[in-house]
Amino acid sequence: MNKTGILLLILFVCFLSSNPKGLSIGIPSENPEECFLENRNDTIFKIVLEGEDCPFAHHAEYGVYIPEGSSPLQGVLILQHGCTMEQFGITRPYDLQYQALAKKWKLAILETALYGDCHIWNEPKSGSGAAIFKVLEQISSQSGHPELKTVPWLLWGHSAGGYWTLAMLRDYPERILAIASYSAAMNPQWEYTAEAAKVPLLLRHAGANDGSPEILCWKTALNTFHKLRKMDAPVIIAHNEGQNHNFSYLRYMVIPFFEATLRKRLPVDCSPTLRDINPNDTWLGDTLSLKVYRELDYTGSKSNMCVFPDELTARNWQEFVSTGTVVDKTPPPAPWNLRVKRAADMLEVTWEADADIESGILKFNIYKNGVLVGALPETGFYQLFDTNGDNTIPVKVPDKKFVIREAGNVKTTISIETVNHFNLVSEKATIITP
Repeated sequence: MNKTGILLLILFVCFLSSNPKGLSIGIPSENPEECFLENRNDTIFKIVLEGEDCPFAHHAEYGVYIPEGSSPLQGVLILQHGCTMEQFGITRPYDLQYQALAKKWKLAILETALYGDCHIWNEPKSGSGAAIFKVLEQISSQSGHPELKTVPWLLWGHSAGGYWTLAMLRDYPERILAIASYSAAMNPQWEYTAEAAKVPLLLRHAGANDGSPEILCWKTALNTFHKLRKMDAPVIIAHNEGQNHNFSYLRYMVIPFFEATLRKRLPVDCSPTLRDINPNDTWLGDTLSLKVYRELDYTGSKSNMCVFPDELTARNWQEFVSTGTVVDKTPPPAPWNLRVKRAADMLEVTWEADADIESGILKFNIYKNGVLVGALPETGFYQLFDTNGDNTIPVKVPDKKFVIREAGNVKTTISIETVNHFNLVSEKATIITP
């Protein structure tokens, strides 16, 4: 075990080039799904802490995604699960929707899987907070990204993980760009500093449907909201009456919220300091009427109003609390790098594609000479997130490959389009066979 106290059990790098078979370099994993990575030279690291290096759990796993070509990185998206959700392991560094966000904004993605008592690790002072610094320091060395030790964080947490994000706000406000706290539990009673009151915070709860009465999720949300709004903090509270503690489409609101705060708070002109949210840009939301207002134009009391970093976040909040989701209104990016290999009476088509940041990839449609001839996958979905702990399903997505029967060596037009989870389709990418 090295001086940092981190046991690096698995470190792998998978490279995919234009070679149809790809090129894989690194240490094979015993679990083949753990050594799957598509997106060219992107990198995923896995680190495990145990023993004296992990006083807060029996052992802890960390998966870290580094997008290819993102140097220097601008931040880290840190995803903390709730009680018992460690059973799903590390999935979200493989999530194509989060990867699209990371590539656009030059972010690393860090997910935890803490195998222990959540009533211990939910308090960062147990060592779970310090472990984040240890892991990022180790990855900064291994990845060639020294900036990982100092870049700011986006925090996402569910249930006990939501409690953990609020405790991180208490302890490390200067490092945090924004927080999404999904059904945070246990109603923390601590006070927040003036620095913490600068951090945009999205609190989601489901009222009486939010778990057992003992975990106090709705009280956590309400009390935290009112405490920080008294400090004029940019806080949002979102109530999903028709959903519950383990069911929400919160991701569809969180990703645009994170994008808004990245635009507003990332340092500019080489400054190391996070920017404060500019009140000239903010919007307000009435939690009873659900009406939204430009803050500069509003003359009434603001103490019980949500504060949004921009108009889009305000409109998304209106939709989310009214309907339980946010509908994606923009099509996904088109596939690219189409290739066709002819063998006997078959055409093997392969391609590459980035996920839609707002709603991921549902499937790909395949056309021959303008006629739809199939989909990938044929049924079901290419990749989605579960509506409980936000885990990625499946971790290993199907190869972007489709075989078309072709009689004779004739010129054929092949087109591919991406379909997102709101059934919006991209522009077609097209190739004509020789």
